[in-house]
Amino acid sequence: MVFYFKARPEVGDYTIFMGLDKYENEELIKYGFPEDIWFHVDKMSSAHVYVRMHKGETIDNISEGLLEDCAQLVKANSIQGNKVNNIDVVYTPWANLKKTASMDVGQVGFHNSKMVRTVRVEKRINEIVNRLNKTKVERTPDLRAEREAVNAAERAERKHHLREKKRREEMERLEKERQAELRSYKGLMVAEKMTSNKDIASSAKSLQELEDDFM
Repeated sequence: MVFYFKARPEVGDYTIFMGLDKYENEELIKYGFPEDIWFHVDKMSSAHVYVRMHKGETIDNISEGLLEDCAQLVKANSIQGNKVNNIDVVYTPWANLKKTASMDVGQVGFHNSKMVRTVRVEKRINEIVNRLNKTKVERTPDLRAEREAVNAAERAERKHHLREKKRREEMERLEKERQAELRSYKGLMVAEKMTSNKDIASSAKSLQELEDDFM
């Protein structure tokens, strides 16, 4: 089961979500999206919280309000972290999560520690946590099917862009050929015109010659 929450409206239409347990976390790690940003209380046990950014957005696009919602939710869902003040919450893009065969279920590491950011949470803010919980929806999604559907859509989009690129390239090639033919035709016309003028000049009789013929 996955729990879904809606971020505060003023930051935009963003969905925050987390798994019910470590087994659900394992599925979320495996079938995440490139737009997902992962949150966890640093050095403590906590829920794995994600926010799905809009397509084309990155971790740099997380607003202060959205970051606060995610940090408060992950703190509230840490048994130890919820009881103490001044905790750190780490967050990183889903693609930076590292999973090896030796890790326990739900355990995760990082490919690049430099891509991990930290935000300090001084205390639990009940107003934020309560607002998020009011938007909570429980679902049992087929995470694999959702990811495969996105993959299929992305493949179709890439194929479409490739076809459009080839079509534009073919049109540009045909236009270049047409322009080359036009230049060749104009050059031929100029050459023919120059030859005709020379022929006329060479065959035309002078005024004196015409007078002599008349006499």
